[in-house]
Amino acid sequence: MKIVFAIDSFKGSLSSVEAGTAAAEGARRVFPDAECVVRPLADGGEGTVEALAAGLGGELRKVTVTGPAGRPTEAVYGKVGETAVMEMAQASGITLVSGKEKNPLLTTTFGVGEMIRDAIEQGCRRFVVGIGGSATNDGGAGMLQALGFRLLDGDGCDIQRGGGGLATLASIDRSTAIPELGECVFRVACDVGNPLCGERGASAVFGPQKGATPEMVAELDAALAHFAAVSGGNAEVPGSGAAGGLGFAFREFLGGELKSGVEIVLEETRFEDFARDADIVVTGEGRLDSQTVMGKAPIGVARAAKKFGGKVIAFSGCVTPDAGVVNEHGIDAFFPILRQVTTLEEALEKGHAAENLAATAEQVFRCFRLGAH
Repeated sequence: MKIVFAIDSFKGSLSSVEAGTAAAEGARRVFPDAECVVRPLADGGEGTVEALAAGLGGELRKVTVTGPAGRPTEAVYGKVGETAVMEMAQASGITLVSGKEKNPLLTTTFGVGEMIRDAIEQGCRRFVVGIGGSATNDGGAGMLQALGFRLLDGDGCDIQRGGGGLATLASIDRSTAIPELGECVFRVACDVGNPLCGERGASAVFGPQKGATPEMVAELDAALAHFAAVSGGNAEVPGSGAAGGLGFAFREFLGGELKSGVEIVLEETRFEDFARDADIVVTGEGRLDSQTVMGKAPIGVARAAKKFGGKVIAFSGCVTPDAGVVNEHGIDAFFPILRQVTTLEEALEKGHAAENLAATAEQVFRCFRLGAH
């Protein structure tokens, strides 16, 4: 019997690999001779760097970069051979600003470019970048500036960092960008389909949660439209408005591919190669609910496994009354792992969570053994 485990992290408790390892332990208690394969899983958001770096035998690298409000901050990215795995939120995330710092006219993606530049200096030429959770609305201009692009005003001076600075943009000098960018491939985990501008654009939809007033939204939207016009880029491509327009910059200036986060992760981890001949595929996440079917990692696993007719089961820390919808999207059965009334703190404790997951997996696989007999 071959069992493939690809479980998303149980946030605040188990990492992806830890969850997969715990479930595999439970399966081996029933089928000691089974081939159990644990693969890392993430959806391109928080936890992707840790999951891929640990699961693919890479390393984590810390680098000091410019935070969204201009203050130095420490960012972490993963290095797996020549591939760098990054989350833009490490350098320009919404959690890095508070109070009056939440001002998308001023916040910048400069630190994202500094992360990329550091990885290039470390020999990386392939990039997997998750762009959720941004504090910015600068169209990726800050990132481009950190990578050597000159964004100039009418006097030939560099424009001010932040979304507001784009209004003064007159020309873009691409010749000054660091030459190694021509050797790089960027895969961008993007799970929103918003265009750059307009009523569904970056400023209108996401600006308010980053601190934008209605007046600022109008100013930011006009600035992004101006940026698109000067650059000659297509502002209508779905995903261009992701992360305050960072998706636009990746696609138009760096040739980036915008794609579903879980699809990119499954491709990077070669999941289908392992699932092709699996008897059972095990997935899951901390909480299964109706939102799981909206591009979350377990559904991505289930859809990939069903290409080969595999059985798919899922484990989770908890399930909601509407979680049954996942059964219509490839997950044949799911099981919460809590076995007794407990506090949230006790449930999240790593040791308890791992044992609960292993014990639940054991009982589920006992059912498979009954079926085999």
